[in-house]
Amino acid sequence: MNAELIVSVSGIRDTTRDMAMEFAEEMDRRGVPLSLLVAPRLKGKYRLVDDLATQAWLRDRRVRGDAIVLHGYDQAATKRRRAEFAALPRHEARLRLTAADRVMEQVDLRTRLFAAPRWDASPGALDALPEVGFRLALGLTSIVDLERDVAQKSRVYGIGAGFRAQPWWCRALVMGAARAARRGGVLRLAVSAAQLDRSGPRQTMLDAVDLALFHGAHGHIYRWEPFPAARAA
Repeated sequence: MNAELIVSVSGIRDTTRDMAMEFAEEMDRRGVPLSLLVAPRLKGKYRLVDDLATQAWLRDRRVRGDAIVLHGYDQAATKRRRAEFAALPRHEARLRLTAADRVMEQVDLRTRLFAAPRWDASPGALDALPEVGFRLALGLTSIVDLERDVAQKSRVYGIGAGFRAQPWWCRALVMGAARAARRGGVLRLAVSAAQLDRSGPRQTMLDAVDLALFHGAHGHIYRWEPFPAARAA
């Protein structure tokens, strides 16, 4: 069985948009759509609502077939040394998810897909997601259909945003991605947009994608499949 190749880019903002755009063009040439992980707020007082150029680019990419994935609210640590949603109880997670969802709706980028910063969501956060209307939760080692309560095992091979970016890790990532592509199933590659400005990490992602395609993988996006419509009697 040929592998499904899902490539995601995180940390998209005014200062990284150009790198993300160039990488998207590389993926377009390979016929690989992207899953774009977006947070309404980022450090340095970044606000997506004020970044009209990035909004427009994200909407255009969605029209072309890319997926928009909510990637936290402001990515601020809510507990020492822990990512934003890694240790939140249900109530606090729901508040942050609701605030983020409202911003995404305001900028016409609303999505029902969620990936916590560093792919780490607490049990409370997972419980809160369907209450706010989310249908798919993306974790480090699984993809959870929140409507069906079913998890598909598949790990993320990433660079930046919590993953290493050293040369040895880049080599290991390419080899791991190739093995995963040969086995079939779902191959998930992730990169932070800031890392795409560095030749080593950028080339690593291109090499991993090219090897996966060589082994027969097909490009896909993160997506939630609706329940089939019931047939009339």
